[in-house]
Amino acid sequence: MTAMRRALELLFTRVLRSRFGIAVAIAVLVFVVIGSARLVSGPGGSTIGLSSRPSQPITTVDPEDGDDGVLASPTPQSPKTLPGELTPEQTAGRFATAWLGGPASTAEKWQASLRPLATPELIEKLGDADPTSVPPERVTGAVTLRPRTEAFTEVLVPLESGRLRLELVAPDGRWLVDAVDWERT
Repeated sequence: MTAMRRALELLFTRVLRSRFGIAVAIAVLVFVVIGSARLVSGPGGSTIGLSSRPSQPITTVDPEDGDDGVLASPTPQSPKTLPGELTPEQTAGRFATAWLGGPASTAEKWQASLRPLATPELIEKLGDADPTSVPPERVTGAVTLRPRTEAFTEVLVPLESGRLRLELVAPDGRWLVDAVDWERT
């Protein structure tokens, strides 16, 4: 009896008062709780818990809704023109003719010929432009239309040594050139 008493006395006076002894006691307590919980819960199947995997991919959208990815962009809508107004192709053709006719006229006449076919913002940007800086070119083929939306399209006009790229907008159904870019070939 004295050995048992001495073992308990050693346990409570020295071992449980040290850090190592407290850590061992907490570890034993955790194992006891986990073991008794497993005994009470019964046998578990292989499909229960974190190891279970779904039989099909998990989706967050309806697969029947269609593709919304970047690679599947919607087909561009064809440009809408009000009855009696110029089509984007006609506007681009007239603008290109007025643009290329610049070197033969004064700056005021050149801008006046562009004004009915361009947005006020573009006319303002071209306010200091010199018509003699426009290369003497001529249109060599049919214009190419790249529709983006009902009110925005890009038109390519082939010239002798490049392309004139025009961006047209139709905020109120009337097509106007909003941007001009020259591309050499």
